Amino acid sequence: MQAVSSVDEYIDDAPAAARAHLTELRALVRELVPEGEERISYRMPAMSLHGIVVWFGAFAHHVGLYPGAEAVRVFEPELGDFKHSKGGIQFPLDRPLPRELIARIVQLNVARNLKKRP
Repeated sequence: MQAVSSVDEYIDDAPAAARAHLTELRALVRELVPEGEERISYRMPAMSLHGIVVWFGAFAHHVGLYPGAEAVRVFEPELGDFKHSKGGIQFPLDRPLPRELIARIVQLNVARNLKKRP
């Protein structure tokens, strides 16, 4: 993907097969963090509230959620067969997004960020 300057532009440039999941993921994150600020960080969409809450991105066969190592470690027992790494989780395009799990991951990071705010 090309470097973009807005989340809307990122979604427009995303692989066609990933756009619906990406749009749904964005809407869920915005609903969970209504006072947050969307931005492009590390060339992908991010939600910020006293620091980055999550990054998310689109790929040919999945959308990725990047909540960081702590969140992945906390929720690893619930990730089942979702591919994941130290700081990211892959949600395949051929399955519905696990909205409740994503919500709890986002809420964990919001609470973390609110604790460290000045």
